[in-house]
Amino acid sequence: MDLKDQLKNLFPDHIPSNEPEEIKESEHELFVQKEPMICKYEKRKGKPTTIIAGYEGEDEDFKILAKEIKNKLAVGGSFKDGEIIIQGDYRDKIMNILKEKGFKVKRVGG
Repeated sequence: MDLKDQLKNLFPDHIPSNEPEEIKESEHELFVQKEPMICKYEKRKGKPTTIIAGYEGEDEDFKILAKEIKNKLAVGGSFKDGEIIIQGDYRDKIMNILKEKGFKVKRVGG
């Protein structure tokens, strides 16, 4: 008994459609600035954090960038007061991600 038969037993009234589902990929163009963004390392409450600041575009674009960085690195973080705060010391990886996107990045601190 394959999966379709099992689903038919569970949902006898369902009529399957043969149309492929549309998958929306949101390709959002980020504003690439001339001035470098600042990537710095701090300890907050004894825990290491990486802070990215200096983005001149819209906050919504910066939030999209923050979400993408957090997903690629599989770490937690937040967006507050025009800064992306990432949990842990990921300066090198974040700088590589931003350089691939065309941003200039300046490393600050240690």
